[in-house]
Amino acid sequence: MASRCANASVRRASRRLGQIYDEAFTACGLKATQYSLLSQIARSDQPRMRDLAQALVMDLSALGHTLKPLVRDGLVALQVDETDRRSRRVLLTEAGQQKYADARKISERVSDVFDKTFGAEETVKLRQALDFIASEGFAHSLLEELQATNA
Repeated sequence: MASRCANASVRRASRRLGQIYDEAFTACGLKATQYSLLSQIARSDQPRMRDLAQALVMDLSALGHTLKPLVRDGLVALQVDETDRRSRRVLLTEAGQQKYADARKISERVSDVFDKTFGAEETVKLRQALDFIASEGFAHSLLEELQATNA
């Protein structure tokens, strides 16, 4: 039965996809959340921790917790930012770059099967909708409307 609650539906779908991706990434020893993190680091080219957290819609403490096993395993390194010594930059180590390359092949395969199963056009629409929901603009508008109706 379809839920009337968008939050419940998104969380349920997220858990299911997380399970599928976790199973797929078992071959390279990563969790889906770890792959997402490596992928964002690779795309962001040595991001500051706060910028990485913002891109992933996470708070800094959750990001730090998620980074710990990747740092421990030598896949990610934290370096003091040369322009702002209070900030840390996150970068993939050589081992991290190799692990990311291996995991990216798995991710591409899962994405291809997802597109085939769900439908290529529907997948594009889904990603666009989810990107919009994850945006600051959507959050701001939704929270503003909630506050106005609570006043």
